[in-house]
Amino acid sequence: MLLTITTTRRPADDLGYLLHKHPGRFQGYDLSFGHARVFYPEAGADRCSACLMLDVDPVGLVRGRGSGEGMLDRYVNDRPYAASSLLSTAIAQVYGSAMQGRCKDRPELASTPLPFEARIDVLPVRGGEAFLRAVFEPLGYRVDADRVPLDEQFPDWGESPYFAVTIAAETTLASLLTHLYVLIPVFDDAKHYYVGPDELEKLLDKGAGWLADHPEKDEIARRYLRRGAGLYRQALARLAPEQPEAVEADGEEAAARVEEAVERPMSLNDQRLGAVLAALRASGARRVLDLGCGEGKLLRLLLKDPQFAEIVGVDVAMRTLETARDRLHLDRLPERQAARIKLMQGSLTYRDRRLEGYDAAAVVEVVEHLDPPRLAAFENALFASARPATVVLTTPNREYNATWENLGPDRLRHPDHRFEWTRTEFRAWAEAVAVRHGYSVRFVAVGPEDAALGPPTQMGVFTRGS
Repeated sequence: MLLTITTTRRPADDLGYLLHKHPGRFQGYDLSFGHARVFYPEAGADRCSACLMLDVDPVGLVRGRGSGEGMLDRYVNDRPYAASSLLSTAIAQVYGSAMQGRCKDRPELASTPLPFEARIDVLPVRGGEAFLRAVFEPLGYRVDADRVPLDEQFPDWGESPYFAVTIAAETTLASLLTHLYVLIPVFDDAKHYYVGPDELEKLLDKGAGWLADHPEKDEIARRYLRRGAGLYRQALARLAPEQPEAVEADGEEAAARVEEAVERPMSLNDQRLGAVLAALRASGARRVLDLGCGEGKLLRLLLKDPQFAEIVGVDVAMRTLETARDRLHLDRLPERQAARIKLMQGSLTYRDRRLEGYDAAAVVEVVEHLDPPRLAAFENALFASARPATVVLTTPNREYNATWENLGPDRLRHPDHRFEWTRTEFRAWAEAVAVRHGYSVRFVAVGPEDAALGPPTQMGVFTRGS
């Protein structure tokens, strides 16, 4: 990954003093997760650019080399190429003096706003260009964002989350580096290390003077603290102590703040789970899968119904399964009840023999979190391989978003949604899947239905032919 900082303030090569890095040298720095290099592709009186290039060892991250435990869960990942908390750490370690505003040889420059331009190649942005601008523009930056395609030869792979981003402003170098240090992991929505109380203090320290008044401070704090509810509540209370009511619920509910804030007035989630439960009951199923079970809301309802003799919750995230186990109090259930339910880690885009032979599967608000190119793999894993007799699948109706003032027709309900289907798009996908795999499908509207825009949630009930 590459961060390039450029200035045109004469003499521009004073940037070397500000960064404490000589323009005539190629300098290297060993980090726990890779190697950083600083070099100057141009260093003149009129224009000077300094590049921080970070080479990450993804195998070392998975194996936890030097850390005692793995930082990632798979060898194939985007960490060597996409700006993340790894780059933030490199900024702090390589440009630490500059970020603190220290400049021994040109002290007056450190406190002087100068014309700076910073380019990041590339930045993964959950929430797209709109969120990118919502974060940088209130800080006074001009933003230029070019979406980087996943592969130009395969346009059907879907919209890329990666951007080549340039921000420009007249500001101090310390402010620029501090903003980048805090905000780069916010766009990526991931960190390579454990987020504890020290991260809260770091956020408040680096956010001093700008974060409290930022219109996106809630989302910045939530993402920076990795949705840790206790830390997030403390952050907002200390950033805006006069407004404690702004704090949201914890865990998965905090992660889905945008979506639930929209849906809460009509208890849409309760209606959705009720509709799924009714469809599963009507199918006569005894052995049921909850695919993408999250923290166990549907599992709790299934467990209360004696019709379901075997209940299996599947999720890709072990931490989420641990939360589900705790919220369902599985360790305290009576022996007969505990024997009915099981939690398993698994991916919905890979064939898994453990999922074969079940009467029904529920897939509640899951498909929209998949990258469009992975939908075919999901289809094959569920309908061709697992082949439950009944599949109950729900997903948002994008058309309905226009009814919510704080959302509108052009925004998705959740920062992690990769897409949302219109009714026509969902029907076309579902009917094609049914034909390909020997199912019939009927469609159910969930929630208050608008005459023109339809319901907020659309549900397909797939029934396998004999």
